[in-house]
Amino acid sequence: MSTQTTKPSRIFLVDDHDIVRKGLVMVLVQAGFVICGQAGNIRETLGHPELASAHLVIVDLSIGEDSGLELIKPLRARRLPALIYSMHEDSNIVRSAFAAGAVGYVTKCEVASCLVEAVTSVLAGNQYISPRAGIGLVRQPMGSGLADPAPEFSDRQQRMYELLGEGLSADEIAERLHISPRTVESYGARMIEKLNVSGMKELRQRAITDRLHPQRKPH
Repeated sequence: MSTQTTKPSRIFLVDDHDIVRKGLVMVLVQAGFVICGQAGNIRETLGHPELASAHLVIVDLSIGEDSGLELIKPLRARRLPALIYSMHEDSNIVRSAFAAGAVGYVTKCEVASCLVEAVTSVLAGNQYISPRAGIGLVRQPMGSGLADPAPEFSDRQQRMYELLGEGLSADEIAERLHISPRTVESYGARMIEKLNVSGMKELRQRAITDRLHPQRKPH
């Protein structure tokens, strides 16, 4: 009698926090998956030699200066499904992730078993939304739950805000606006102060959310 063995699924992790990746490795390996590679930003991910061997890529939405949303499209081009694992529960961000082509969305506030369930589900060909992300979709219909209008931006700051919402990195914004990376940092600091957000990551996520609602963009 011949015995067939099924090779464990291979998972690639994209998160800019090493401690988060270590936690994910522990949970997923214990559940029987293999971690074939890790990266902290888009460039590292797309250039990693083991990316092509992955069955699934788990992506954080805030990866350094990059947006995880920007990574989904090139992953899809390589026929690699992306499961979002993010702290953000805003319904508009969840929707934007699926609109970009994600196959699942799990918030980092869920229990570890939820991520394992999500990985198993999407590898079986299903879409998956974690309970907290699903509640957000119910409680925050499109167009609701948005932050207060922003203070007035200069024309250059407004354009930078729009480019952040499109997922461009700081270097890409500098090139697009024909300014130095240091100037981009300066604009960002002023915008963070005007919007009273915690930092560049929150500024970027707000820009992504506002991009879905043009009537809400700072002006």
